[in-house]
Amino acid sequence: MVFYSTRSEKLTAGSARAVLTGIAPDGGLYTPLDFESMRVDIQKLLPLDSAQLFAEVIAGILPDFGEDAIRRLVPEAYSCKFETEDLTPLTKVGGAYVLELFRGPTSAFKDVALSVLPRLISLAREQQRINEEILILTATSGDTGKAALEGFRDVPGTRIIVFYPEGGVSDTQQMQMVTQQGGNVRVCAVKGNFDDAQTGVKQIYADDSASGWAKAAGARLSSANSINIGRLAPQAAYYFKAYCDLVRAGAIENGEKINFAVPTGNFGNILAGEFARRMGLPIEKLICASNANNVLTDFINTGVYDRRRPFFRTASPSMDILVSSNLERYLLLAGGSFGLVDTLMRELREKGCYRVPDPVMVKMRGHFSAGWADDGMALETIGRVWREHKYLLDPHTAVAWNVMEQFNARGGNGLKTVVLSTASPYKFSRDVLSAVSEKRPVTGFEAMKLLRDVTGVPIPSNLAGLNGLKPRFTDCVDKTQMLAYVKEALKG
Repeated sequence: MVFYSTRSEKLTAGSARAVLTGIAPDGGLYTPLDFESMRVDIQKLLPLDSAQLFAEVIAGILPDFGEDAIRRLVPEAYSCKFETEDLTPLTKVGGAYVLELFRGPTSAFKDVALSVLPRLISLAREQQRINEEILILTATSGDTGKAALEGFRDVPGTRIIVFYPEGGVSDTQQMQMVTQQGGNVRVCAVKGNFDDAQTGVKQIYADDSASGWAKAAGARLSSANSINIGRLAPQAAYYFKAYCDLVRAGAIENGEKINFAVPTGNFGNILAGEFARRMGLPIEKLICASNANNVLTDFINTGVYDRRRPFFRTASPSMDILVSSNLERYLLLAGGSFGLVDTLMRELREKGCYRVPDPVMVKMRGHFSAGWADDGMALETIGRVWREHKYLLDPHTAVAWNVMEQFNARGGNGLKTVVLSTASPYKFSRDVLSAVSEKRPVTGFEAMKLLRDVTGVPIPSNLAGLNGLKPRFTDCVDKTQMLAYVKEALKG
């Protein structure tokens, strides 16, 4: 399998090297173009348990690792980590279905991929005969950070540094990160928003690519963000898992098309759905749901991507993003040439906006719908869904639910819809509690207890255990100091 940089057909890599390096030397994202060779026979997936199903899909996307290695690695990665052996349960809620992706060790959907990625990187390091230590650099808007820290904790031959926007994550998300255990982990706040942190990480890669300072220090840089193709492979798998659950439950016939509503920020989660569609999953619409930072909604509806707009800190911080990195992968897949993608990304850097040719947008609108919901709409949705169905949504999932309702109100398509639920409501206890109760807590942990008392929904043990822990990490740097921070960390 050949993976291409989105910005140059001359820069290619096999599965192992694409996962190991994370990002192409020119700043592009490694992307497969031959989806025909990755097509999945859904009938063959139906008898498999969850871990086996994930292994089959991942092996198809990353064939260079070897099927036997993936079939061994994936079940080991998930063993005893999730609340249920089902990994990602599907729950019927009203007239829709919710895919619960938050049953892992950090109560966020990132656990599904970041339980597997560290093992993929270790295997790639072995297969590529790499002696240098792998330094994972990750920017997080909330959930990736903790999931990556937990996934890479004390993994031999690796170190990880996570950057998060100061004041830009929930108090629970911050506590999860700054109390992380492990001898190879480090966490640092960045004065700015997620886009500043993400841009800073990309600039660090570019600087190292030009001067080679990491190798001189005995390390190689890689990423745990969704810019790494190793993140997207497990995410594509849970789309197949949800579909098989519907077939096994008798809710649909094999071959019947469905929709997915996806809370979207960096465009990685929904792009994994597009991968699944191209691999043969019968998806009619991918409903792209944004919060008040609705740059993607405007783009899909107008063909103009413009990050020159106000940035809002919202109740759904993992979606507080104005530069959606994975979108460039889709632009290439939708028929944009390597040269076009390179030009558009340069225009985004230099001008802050770009316009995509109409033929590409026609293709995109054939498979994507878009909408957005602000905090007020999301919190109203949480309260209403709780009252009507006794199901508790987190703010990100509520955005997706609300946008699904908007899609249906415009006429929809009459097909069954799966809403991707990306986080436990207890990661955002204050806001969720305010949506279902008039109680006003003083602290986040008090909010957790009150939310449990009001709803009866259990608090995940990993979140309840945060109370009383002391922060290990208090570093905070300006966005211009991130490079110096990483270089200094390599000395330690």
